[in-house]
Amino acid sequence: MTNNPIVWFEIYVQDMERAKKFYESVLGLSLTRLESPIPGMEIWSFPMLENAPGATGALVRMEGKPSGGNGTLVYFSCADCSVEASRVVASGGQIFREKFPIGQYGFIALVIDTEGNMIGLHSME
Repeated sequence: MTNNPIVWFEIYVQDMERAKKFYESVLGLSLTRLESPIPGMEIWSFPMLENAPGATGALVRMEGKPSGGNGTLVYFSCADCSVEASRVVASGGQIFREKFPIGQYGFIALVIDTEGNMIGLHSME
């Protein structure tokens, strides 16, 4: 293998404005609108650095595709995941599990966004 196996992710949402506000607020970043090749599909991309490790993805609203409870968990990289987790409730989400250690792999917090999707926040400290 020469690359990490994940190259893109999509988090499906029902209310794009509400979801954008949640992710921009919790993660402290700005999403960028992408042109959709499919009518009725709205896509807002997370930032991406060329030639940097990790994957990027987008929030997607598509008619007929529900959000929440779909069995895929995306982890966002953080300096200290407790910082981002502390913004979740004020941003309209819920804490599923506060920051906890995962041995030599650092720490994670599990949260639920405004659309019912569970996401992970990961940090080494």
